[in-house]
Amino acid sequence: MLNPSQPVRHDPAARNRLMGVLLGILILWPLFNIAGFDLSALFDTNNLEVFGNFLRQFFPPQTGQEFLVLLLKAAIETLAMATAGIALAIALAVPLSLLLTHSLSISRLGPGPGRLSGQYLRAAARLLLLFLRGVPEIVWALLLVRVFGLGPAAGVLALAITYSGMLGKVYSEILEASDTRAARALLLTGSGRSMAFLYGLLPGAAQELASYTVYRWECAVRASVIMGFVGAGGLGQLMDQSMKMLNGSEVSSIVIVFLLLVLMADAISFFIRKALA
Repeated sequence: MLNPSQPVRHDPAARNRLMGVLLGILILWPLFNIAGFDLSALFDTNNLEVFGNFLRQFFPPQTGQEFLVLLLKAAIETLAMATAGIALAIALAVPLSLLLTHSLSISRLGPGPGRLSGQYLRAAARLLLLFLRGVPEIVWALLLVRVFGLGPAAGVLALAITYSGMLGKVYSEILEASDTRAARALLLTGSGRSMAFLYGLLPGAAQELASYTVYRWECAVRASVIMGFVGAGGLGQLMDQSMKMLNGSEVSSIVIVFLLLVLMADAISFFIRKALA
């Protein structure tokens, strides 16, 4: 007979967890097959030998003065591209997110002629943000390189377009999730949307907004490198040229600098979050 004072020695949810794992395997297994992923290929002897020869080409890294000058210029270009792209994205995202935020809607305070038009504007803003973030930045870069030619201009605009959609959506969600009573009180006393945002919503949501913005800037640094492979400049374009020339030592130096950039972005993010905490 079971003693109620004794602890239960089995997990009552074990069966449900097991069923969940089995269901996940049943769903993922055909997806791996469709993707053509073969785990055994990672441990194939010939593949391991080729991979080892490939890695040996990366050492030692290139430290020639002429190449390091090019590398420094490309790193600064990558950082500038990411920062400029995020700045433009914020300029696009903020007004769209404010338009999308229900708690800043004056027409929702009561019946009036602007209620229906406000709903249409919010629906249009939601569709625009969906379109902006729905197309990856690498696709925008491919298109914009045709317009602006090779260089960072295409990368900056590609980041601005895609990241404005991401920032705008998340900004509106953060503002909606914050305490909206102060903003509503300001709107009821006759204040405009801008005052309700600055004094009602922003003080409580500033830390989360800044944290997400810095995180997106980190992502933009990484994305800037990828867009370089389609001619948008920066470290990616330099790496593409080095790989085409089969110069593993140059690629190794580029990867090291890229990792240093990511570490720097992470450190800046940490200090900003700590300052706002």
